Amino acid sequence: MRPALRAHRPLIMGRKGAVASNHPVATQAGLDVLKSGGNAADAALAVALTLGVVEPHMSGLGGDAFYHVWDARRGEGVVFNGTGAAPRAATAERYREAGGIPNHGPLSVSVPGCVAGLGAMHAAFGSRPWASLFGAAIEAARDGFAATHAYRHFAGENRHRLLPDPDSRTAFLRDGEPPPLGALVLQPALAATLKALAQDGPDAFYRGPLAARLVAGMAARDVPIGAEDLAGTEAERQAPIAVPYRGYTVAQTPPNSTGFTLLQMLRIVARFDLAALGWNTPALVHLLVEAKKRAFLDREAHGADPRGRDIPLDRLLSEAHAAAHAAAIDPRRAARLPVRPECGGDTTYFCVVDAAGNAVSAIQSLNSAFGSGVTAGETGVLLNNRMAYWHLEPPGHANELRPGRRVRHTMNAPMLLRDGRPWCVLGTPGADHQVQVNLQAIVAMVDFGLDPQQALEAPRWTSSQPGQEANWPHGGEDLLTLEAGFGVDTAAALEALGHRVRVVPDLEGPCSLEAIRILDNGVRMAASDPRRDGWAGAF
Repeated sequence: MRPALRAHRPLIMGRKGAVASNHPVATQAGLDVLKSGGNAADAALAVALTLGVVEPHMSGLGGDAFYHVWDARRGEGVVFNGTGAAPRAATAERYREAGGIPNHGPLSVSVPGCVAGLGAMHAAFGSRPWASLFGAAIEAARDGFAATHAYRHFAGENRHRLLPDPDSRTAFLRDGEPPPLGALVLQPALAATLKALAQDGPDAFYRGPLAARLVAGMAARDVPIGAEDLAGTEAERQAPIAVPYRGYTVAQTPPNSTGFTLLQMLRIVARFDLAALGWNTPALVHLLVEAKKRAFLDREAHGADPRGRDIPLDRLLSEAHAAAHAAAIDPRRAARLPVRPECGGDTTYFCVVDAAGNAVSAIQSLNSAFGSGVTAGETGVLLNNRMAYWHLEPPGHANELRPGRRVRHTMNAPMLLRDGRPWCVLGTPGADHQVQVNLQAIVAMVDFGLDPQQALEAPRWTSSQPGQEANWPHGGEDLLTLEAGFGVDTAAALEALGHRVRVVPDLEGPCSLEAIRILDNGVRMAASDPRRDGWAGAF
């Protein structure tokens, strides 16, 4: 039975195109491209660039990305892996001698891959000239964007990252504090870099005069990324991975993304009648959490760069493996399953669907909020802190640091297909929480018939287990966080099952989902999560 839930934001609907992103300015940039005749890849480029300006705490040219594209003409999906490698100078010995991998600062930076991913996507599917899609991003960098409540929160929480770097401090703070609500955040140096990138193309970020300025800016901040590291960066074109779920196909970004973890959870819970358990009942939450715990064991053991390690996806996503995990779930008791290798992050997500049925599910990140906190000098490019995800111990770990290899990413960009075409494009930022929250949204829509806005606003849970956190050395505690909307009785029932429960206020849980559902009559339903600055639009 479909739950009678009210959403507080309207479900935005149109027939020609839709965009949902984590900032209104970026959503409008994408809509403008679609309305002018651009396709989904064109709009995705405009949205991605604009988000890197108006959400500098989440993503940007100095970060990484995955762009999962549905090609309506060919009836197939393709993933552009825009994640960079560990620099050549980033040896495990160097970091052991330094006492470990820092969570911010110059030694936390890996080679940015985002621009390579954008360039590959546009080269394959773009219909408008590359330079014509930069206008909104350049304007926002040059003329400023207004500081929101969310921006001020992240700037305040991460002052320690920004204060040591003079360019970062000047751009993102005011006298060392978050700017007032509505104050304009100006990035003139970044505007100049965007202009150069628009004129010279994506290759300029990695080779040529702009790349030389980036290398000089990083060297001035003691970031160990050289010209050879940039010149060797290329996006990889990959086939999505997928599993069936209740008559749908759930397609995902392949490793080094850990999108396979979401697919594993769906494989496990597909063996149960979730609708019979009831919407957001203790029994349903318990089952989903227990499936998540088991999938995260496999994530730790196998998540890695497939270019340097064989990842047994066929076994991990098999019916037999799911059956073994499902059989181990006790409906009467929470399991204690610490993730024990043998020895948090912030991101942005957006999605686009155009009039022809092409779609993009996209996720990009600096890793932590404001990444490393380091700006590459006069370029205005804020750099990631993705090195923090590498393992130094134990030797032989799947995600052991190796120069030139790509680190395991929590980023994933799912897409649900029905009858051979997209049914829903959705995703969220949120590091370890991403796949958990994506799971809940899919179950809400597929098993309980919620519309996208209802699914995004519904109360959510997130589970943590010891040794789970993506950053290394791993943190994580045995904790189930519930938003207050679940109710006190549900919280008490889950505690009785053995979960250690923490309740947070409504809409105060992590993640910020965006989604677009495509109906059989061509209507696009666009939805956006109120937990950040997200906004959805359609026409």
